Amino acid sequence: MGKKNHLPKQYHTKIWRAIYEFGLIEPDDRILVGLSGGKDSLFLTYALKIIQSYSAIPFTFEAATVDIGFSDLFDTARIEEQCASLGVGCHIIGTHIADIIEERREDENPCAVCSYFRRAALNRYASEHGFNKVALAHHQDDAMETFLMNILYSGRVYALPWKTYLSRTGITVIRPMMYLSEKDVVKGFKRTGLEVVEAFCPYSGNTTRAKVKQLILDLAKENRKVRPNLAAAMRDGDDVELWPPIVRHNRS
Repeated sequence: MGKKNHLPKQYHTKIWRAIYEFGLIEPDDRILVGLSGGKDSLFLTYALKIIQSYSAIPFTFEAATVDIGFSDLFDTARIEEQCASLGVGCHIIGTHIADIIEERREDENPCAVCSYFRRAALNRYASEHGFNKVALAHHQDDAMETFLMNILYSGRVYALPWKTYLSRTGITVIRPMMYLSEKDVVKGFKRTGLEVVEAFCPYSGNTTRAKVKQLILDLAKENRKVRPNLAAAMRDGDDVELWPPIVRHNRS
């Protein structure tokens, strides 16, 4: 199961802090991990398997990969093999999301369309197969980027939630890794012995998220407080002071 069948203290502490602070995992949960084949979701799968082995909270989990259908080169068999090496059940969800993206690419952001339909497919599969929670592998960098993207491109102050109940499907979405930075995940992934499985996408790279990621990197080089300040800004509290809502006057 990887080079060392345990989590270093810093990973154990940060993941369990999230679990307890936000009630992410509860007794007898059946969790479905969204496994893309990338380092983040593979590391989450690895970490949950280790946590499950000694957790005082009894839970079960499996993984599911949404194949969006862009290329036959996406090696889903390799994903299944790696899950088997961890002793984790794996499901491949076939979709026609690529066709939907191509139909809408002139009018809508392809990444936003893909994200929406991938989440929908994953949540629907979880609901139909008896899972009550879906675990996603967002880390702290993802949260910061999403926070800034919402401010800059949507005009709203919104941070990725740690835990969200979806009334339509009855599924609760959890994000156990948001106390880990991307650097943490990269270092942690190297010790797993797993291999990234690339998912071909013609729209990857030149995205709004990539631009915001680079913006944060550039600012953090100039000021080491940029990242901790962003993390602090995502917290609600007494120091949050915003303008009042727009007053709309009725014209008679």
